[in-house]
Amino acid sequence: MRIISGKYKGRRISPPKNLPVRPTTDMSKEALFNVLNNHFNFSELKVLELFAGTGSISYEFASRGCSPIICVDGDQGCVGFIKKTAAEFEFDITAIKSDVFKFMEKHKGTYDIIFADPPYNLDQKTFEKVVTEIFKNELLDAEGMLILEHSKHTKLEHLKHLSFQKSYGGSIFSFFELKEETAD
Repeated sequence: MRIISGKYKGRRISPPKNLPVRPTTDMSKEALFNVLNNHFNFSELKVLELFAGTGSISYEFASRGCSPIICVDGDQGCVGFIKKTAAEFEFDITAIKSDVFKFMEKHKGTYDIIFADPPYNLDQKTFEKVVTEIFKNELLDAEGMLILEHSKHTKLEHLKHLSFQKSYGGSIFSFFELKEETAD
C-alpha cells in the first residue's frame, strides 16, 4: 500500500497481515481523488473515515493537507495501526475504536467529507443504514460529500441525496450530497 499524492507521495505503508481488511486499491484511490480534486480544496477539509480499516484513505487526505481527520473502526488492531502510522507521519488523525453506528448516533460535529468503506459482505440494508444515519444525525456539512465504497452487487441508486456513482473494477463509489429541495 502506498500514498499516491501530496506531501508523502510514494511512501509505502505496510499494515500487519492479520488485520480484517480489504484496502481500497491504489487505482481506485487515484480515481477517487481525481474526482475530489474537482470539488474541494483539500487544505480546508475536515474528514471522517468510517470503517477505516488500515486508514489508507485518511493518509491520502492527510498527505494533501486535510486536518483534522477522524478514523472510526471496530477492530482494535486497525485502530492501533492507524494511531502508529499517524504518529510516524505526524498526521492530524484521531483513531477511535467504536461500533460505527454507535459513533454516528452519539457524535456531534460535521465534516466536509465522510468516506465509508463497510465490509462488502454486509447486507444491502446495512449499506443503506450507513447513508441514512449520516444524514439523520447531520454529520455532513451543508457543502460536504459522503462517499460510500461498495461492491457492484449493492444497489444504492434509490437513496435520497445520491449525486453520482463511479465504478472501478469490482468497486463502486457512490457520492452523496445534501442538496436543497426546490419547490416547483
